[in-house]
Amino acid sequence: MIKVLTYNEIDRGEWSRLVHTSATGTWFQTPEAYEFFESMPNLFRSFVVGVASNLPSLQGRVGDRLLLRGVCVGYVTVEKNPIKQYFTRRAIIIGGPCFADDCTAEEVELLMNGLKELMSERINGAPIYIETRNFNDYSKWRNAFEHCGGHPRRRPLLPFRWKDAPGFEYKKHLNFHVDCTDKEKMWERLSKTRQKQIRRAMRSGVEVVEPAEEDVKKWYAILQEMYRQKVKLPLLPMDFFLNAYRSGNAKYLMVKYNGEVIGGLMFEMDEKSVYEWYVCGLDSAYERQYPSVVATYAGMEYANAHGRRCCDLMGAGEPGVHYGVRDFKERFGGELVEYGRFVCVREPILYKIGVLGVKMMRG
Repeated sequence: MIKVLTYNEIDRGEWSRLVHTSATGTWFQTPEAYEFFESMPNLFRSFVVGVASNLPSLQGRVGDRLLLRGVCVGYVTVEKNPIKQYFTRRAIIIGGPCFADDCTAEEVELLMNGLKELMSERINGAPIYIETRNFNDYSKWRNAFEHCGGHPRRRPLLPFRWKDAPGFEYKKHLNFHVDCTDKEKMWERLSKTRQKQIRRAMRSGVEVVEPAEEDVKKWYAILQEMYRQKVKLPLLPMDFFLNAYRSGNAKYLMVKYNGEVIGGLMFEMDEKSVYEWYVCGLDSAYERQYPSVVATYAGMEYANAHGRRCCDLMGAGEPGVHYGVRDFKERFGGELVEYGRFVCVREPILYKIGVLGVKMMRG
């Protein structure tokens, strides 16, 4: 038997066990991540769905007991402006779902269809699309993602049900994974330019420290300006970052020079990896201190010092499309991987409007 589970039906111990033992497990799929997003209803509508099974292939291990085989944690974005909310609402699964390493195609399809069904219950906030931002390799389940679509038979004006939406389309997306198991080799894999920049910054008096709350606020102002001038995409409000700091659900490292915050990073961490969520620095104003470079390398050093084998740089854009962030990240000696994203679109017209809007914002 295979069964789809909602939040109240998922055993928390089983949930943690699955994430901690799975090759596709990340912090973003843990109970703690769900509770973190759930604690900010003004920004997110968090969700979780699971799939459990006692298939014959598992009975030698679990008998008649249902064993959690997959879990999917994410959130639907929330905007205060109702017009903006209507055009931008989306469901995001950071890192991708978590599956047992021997999860079957049937289990994956049931989980993702269960997610679509859960989204259909959000009458006033049903997302335009669902997107998984994969940090691991899901290639062996790609067909299951693509085949979990419905076969809608409806007149154009009838309400659209999520279960009738098509399957999840695979879209190519790049990332860098940096091996942090050996500090000496980690340093050697840096480009010569990055090595010189880090040495020069350290000689100038730059230091990396864990911050006080006021430091986080100053760092956020730098991040906000970077998003306004360069990234040209909406940024979560300061409350999100302060909540992450106060609750301990995220860690921060600040780059300081003469006692002033000139850069830093916010990251998550699990047993395997450090995930560099947000990185920024006053690079133009402090040309010989290289705050963004120092901040990124500080995350790698933190991973090494705390026994994490990987530093996940969390995204490097689409293949074949120029992306300045990719140029910046590739000099840190990481492996370029293409684990992509799975996207299921409920409202194609609004989705296309949103894609066009992002392109216009970025110029």
